[in-house]
Amino acid sequence: MPSDTGALTPHVSAPAHVPAKHAPGEPGYRRVLLALFAAGVATFALLFSTQALLPAISADLGVSPGAASWTVSATTAALALAVLPLSAVSERFGRQRTMTWSLAAAVLLGLAMPFAPDLGSLVALRTLQGVAIAGIPASAIAFIADEVRARAVIGAVGLFVAGNSIGGMAGRILTGWTANAWGWRTALAAVAALSLLCAVAFRVLLPRARHFTAAPLAPRALARTVRGHLSDGLMRRLYAIGLLFMTVFGSVYTMIGYRLAGEPFGLSAGLIGSVFVIYLVGTGSSAAAGRLVARLGRRGTLYAAAGTTAAGLLLTIGDSLAAVLTGLVLLTAGFFAGHAVASASVSHAAKTGKAQASALYQVAYYVGNSAGATAGAIAFHAVGWHGVAVLGLVALTGVTGITIRATLLATAATRTAAREQARREPRASGRAPVPAIRPVRREPTGQPIPAGLARSAESTGAETIR
Repeated sequence: MPSDTGALTPHVSAPAHVPAKHAPGEPGYRRVLLALFAAGVATFALLFSTQALLPAISADLGVSPGAASWTVSATTAALALAVLPLSAVSERFGRQRTMTWSLAAAVLLGLAMPFAPDLGSLVALRTLQGVAIAGIPASAIAFIADEVRARAVIGAVGLFVAGNSIGGMAGRILTGWTANAWGWRTALAAVAALSLLCAVAFRVLLPRARHFTAAPLAPRALARTVRGHLSDGLMRRLYAIGLLFMTVFGSVYTMIGYRLAGEPFGLSAGLIGSVFVIYLVGTGSSAAAGRLVARLGRRGTLYAAAGTTAAGLLLTIGDSLAAVLTGLVLLTAGFFAGHAVASASVSHAAKTGKAQASALYQVAYYVGNSAGATAGAIAFHAVGWHGVAVLGLVALTGVTGITIRATLLATAATRTAAREQARREPRASGRAPVPAIRPVRREPTGQPIPAGLARSAESTGAETIR
């Protein structure tokens, strides 16, 4: 398959024709969706391959739940640290090349993990695997933003996130039932084999990039780009939303295996793995995120996602298995909808340095998972499942507070725009319009624009989270 590295060759003159971006209904668009769906499946199947196996790993290696949870926390922490440098690599050498090599390395490490003699070796391999996996989220959403028409970006990102949920579900179900029959080591080998098939599909399906422009590896420029994104109020809010949503999700799904294995449920590893079929709900909610935004707006969708997640979390507190499963359904649907909206909003809002903007979101997202897994294990060990629920509710309160602030900023911006417009319009009496008190600047057309309406990070944040 052709690669996107041809973009490294400088052009002497502008091309006669710039290819159109992929649009829904076109074969190229379908290939992008299927390829990135396969990459999403492989990424989450590998990333959380030990999560459903934690009780079995604890028992076999004689370690505590907190120690075993490091097989999840170390992987996501390594991913969070590596995603930004790998985003710079993808800007230089191409998104496709970065994703291809990342998947290959992650699969090879997955094939080595069943042979780990102890917990330390397993955690070391999982850490390296997290570094390898980082190339996928560092490049995938930026590839979509480059190659897919703007009106279809949220839908494409939603399907990529849906692939993540399918991978998380398939990996956990596969490991659960395989561990039941042949042990957790064979289960890890099975996940690596599944991911190998997905990696081959990704390589075959992904079309050549047509809008990628290589950028040199410039650490100072990268630092300026990162500072620019972090100084943008909108970006900070979106990063915080991703972190907090993932804190909830990471804590719940890391500890749910212990909760269901203990009293009063006493489920086997296979049945615990089957619980993760609930991830299919996340597939639907993330794929539907674009339609929800069209109906409710971005902020309205985030309110609905946070509320749904909180309702689900509260239901998991009870001792009824039906209530716990229903709670997991609601929590999963809310989480994936919120994640799809926040991650797509980052890509949409970034006018330059899209890969770094998406990478910073992934850093926040996976820091949230790592923090959630670790804090969830501590809370569960200290006070049981109620501690995990309280942790999640605190994080969701943060999501809601950030969204409320965005709503207030949007309202203030709308009122300011209305006042400035009224000042520019002539009065009905025929008198000259009242001049604006604030200084004005002029666009190339000569139309005066009040300085107070000039685009800033804060006003952009208010207008974009819709």
